[in-house]
Formats: sequence, C-alpha cells, structure tokens
Amino acid sequence: MSKTEVAFLGPRGTYSHLVAEKRFGKTCAEVPLPTVLDVCTYVSKKRSARGIVPIENSSGGAIYETVDILLDNKPRIQIEEELTLHVNLALIGRKSENPKKLYSHFAPLEHCTPWVKRHLPRVERCVVTSTAEAALRAAGEWGAVALGSRRLAKMYGLEVLEYPISSDIPNVTSFIVVSGRKTAPAATPEKTTVATRIPNEPGSLYNLLGAFQDQEVNLSRIISRPIRGCPKEYAFLVDVDGGAQEQKVKRALAAARKVSIKLRVVGSYPSAKPYRS
Repeated sequence: MSKTEVAFLGPRGTYSHLVAEKRFGKTCAEVPLPTVLDVCTYVSKKRSARGIVPIENSSGGAIYETVDILLDNKPRIQIEEELTLHVNLALIGRKSENPKKLYSHFAPLEHCTPWVKRHLPRVERCVVTSTAEAALRAAGEWGAVALGSRRLAKMYGLEVLEYPISSDIPNVTSFIVVSGRKTAPAATPEKTTVATRIPNEPGSLYNLLGAFQDQEVNLSRIISRPIRGCPKEYAFLVDVDGGAQEQKVKRALAAARKVSIKLRVVGSYPSAKPYRS
C-alpha cells in the first residue's frame, strides 16, 4: 500500500497528529514538524505531500500563523479539505505531586480558564507551542501538569488527573488539509476560501460584502489582518458557502474581484463530518 506523507504540527501526540491519523489512517506516513510555517513550507516543496494545520478554535479564535500564511501566499499552498475535531481535554500529571505549574497550548488554556481559576488558582500558567510539548514539559518537571489528551499521558508516562475538564462552551478546533500543488476542484465542494485586499477608502468593505449579498451567497467567516509595511491597511480571509464553480458563487467572485485590489481563491473544498478526540 502506497503511503501519503502527511506533515502536521508536532511532536507526535498533538491534536493535529490525531486528526492526521483519523483522516489518512494506515495510508499516512507521518512527518511531525515544529511549526505551522514548517508544515506549509514542507508541502509547498514536496508536491505529493499533504499538511494538516489548525486554523480556528471555538474558544481561542483564529490561528493567526495559519491565516497569515494563507493571506501572504508564502509559502504557496492551497486548501484541499476542512476537518473538525470536538476536543475533550484532560489534566495530566502525577497524582503524588502538588501542582505548581501548568503547561498548555494557548487554545486549550483559553478554553479551560474558568476551570483552571476554580481548581488551580495558584498555579503558574505557561503557554507552549502544542499540547504534546506541554506534556513533555510536565513529564520532565516536578510539580508540573499539562492540558491535553489522555493518550499524551500514556505517551509521556503521566496520569490522568481529571477528565473531561468540564466547560459550558464546546471545544471545537477546525483544521485544514493543505497542499503545494494545484488540484482539480473537489467533486462536491462545500466551501471556498478567498484572500483579498481592498482599497483603503470609504465603502470598500461594503462593496466587497455587497458582491456576495447581491448573489445571495453566504459568508461564514471573515478574518482581517494588518498588511505588513502598510499601516492601517488590512487583508481579509473570507470563507464562502459553496463551491467556486457554482454559478452564483462564480458571479459573486467576479464582482468581488472588480472591487478588490487583488483577490485569490485559496481553495474550494469539502468539509468532513466532525471527529471526536
């Protein structure tokens, strides 16, 4: 069986790793990398590979490293698929130790802040690059605990101290499958993502949104980011409901191009049913 190289935000044990396993299964040749930029650079250079990176968390918001790469088109990648994971978090550590320090990626920590304030009010909170890195730190330091998955406890010789960490807010993370090659549009694309820059003048954002409203095309997400070197100017990453080849979406994109300085389709792709951790 031929395997697809799948790069993901590592080390092994992260939620990106879990999503890679769920999506690609036994056909996945794992390539854990330390940053989102590393993942995107890898697939941009190795066209047969795929990458999985987070783009949004329901509590922590947009993952701006991913958003900025898509807006800048550096490295050059496109979105092939959207994957979603319902995350159940655990507190992991050693039962024999009194917690003094809590390691976590920023998104789980943001989601669990009310619980942490209630149950670990005096611990020092330390943000690291991934849940796997948090578990690694907790495993090597006395009195340290981490937020992450139960399988991280097994991987790093820790115990599950609390599971699931309760919250009134669902913890959902959206990931995208990215590639460095241009592929044929998906058979049944459900979403289209565009990157656009509009004139810095009154009414420009209104005109952009109007291009989609006029065709009755729904926009499910709009993220603005400052343009480096251009103070007070912004680029926008926009998610459109529907495939880029649908007639009403096609017309909306054509109208949006006319009112934009530049507009690029980042991908037109399916959105899979949610996975559970």
